[in-house]
Amino acid sequence: MAQQATPVRTASLSRAVGQEPTTATGAVLLLPGGEEISARKPSPVWATAFVRALGRRLARDGRGEGLAAHVVHYRYRGWNGSEAHLAGDASWAADEVVRRYGDVPVCLLGVGMGGRAALHAGGHEAVNSVVSIAPWLPETDVAAPEEPVRQLVGRRVLIVHGTNDERTDPELSFRLATRAKKANREVCRFEVHSDGHGLHQHRDEVLALASDFVMGALYGHTVSRPVEDALAAPPPIGLRMPLAAGFGKSLRRG
Repeated sequence: MAQQATPVRTASLSRAVGQEPTTATGAVLLLPGGEEISARKPSPVWATAFVRALGRRLARDGRGEGLAAHVVHYRYRGWNGSEAHLAGDASWAADEVVRRYGDVPVCLLGVGMGGRAALHAGGHEAVNSVVSIAPWLPETDVAAPEEPVRQLVGRRVLIVHGTNDERTDPELSFRLATRAKKANREVCRFEVHSDGHGLHQHRDEVLALASDFVMGALYGHTVSRPVEDALAAPPPIGLRMPLAAGFGKSLRRG
C-alpha cells in the first residue's frame, strides 16, 4: 500500500479582532509565542490571553483610523532552527495583508518567540514598524551568528522586556537593541521593572505603550513623551527606558 504524502500545512490569519474596518488603512499582525523546537500544529487557542488583549486594545484604539488587527496562526509551534518557521509565517502574513487590503502599512507585533519572528520578518516591504515584547533570543557564540538587525533599517522598532523575566533573557534583547540602534535611530526599548515574562503586574501599561507606539508608527499620531524621549535618546538611555507605573492614564504628549 502506497504511503500517503504528508499534507502541506499553511499559515492563516484569524478573523479580524474586533470589527473589521470597511476600508482598511493599516494592519497590525499579532504573533503569539511558540517553542524552540516542535513540529506540532498549534491549536486554535494557541494565541495567549496577552496577545488577544493586545489585539482588542489596538482594534479599539485604531477603529476610527481603519486599523485591521489579525492574529497569525502558525504552521508549526516551533521555530525549528534554520527553518525559522515562525518568521516565515510572519512574512507570509504580511503578504496576505497586501493581498487583502492593498498597499497599507503593517506593524508586526510579537510576544516571546513571536517577538523574535517580528524582528526577523521586519524587513518585509509592507512593514513599517515592529513591536517585540519579551522576545526569545538565542545565546550567540562563534558557531551561532548574531541575530540579524539590518532588516530593521527604515522601520520604527519598540522592544519591551520585564527585568525579572526568567524565561527570556532581558539582557539579550538589550544587546540586540544596541546593535539595531547603531543601524537605525528609530529603535527604542522599555524595561518593566520587577515584572516577569507575562508582564502581569503592568499589563495595562504595556497595552497602552504598545497602542501609543503603533498608532504613531502607522498613522503618524504624536507619540507620548516617554516614547519620543526613548527614540531620541542615545544608548543606553533610550534602550533602558523604564515603563512608569500608570503609563497611559494621562499621556503627556510632545
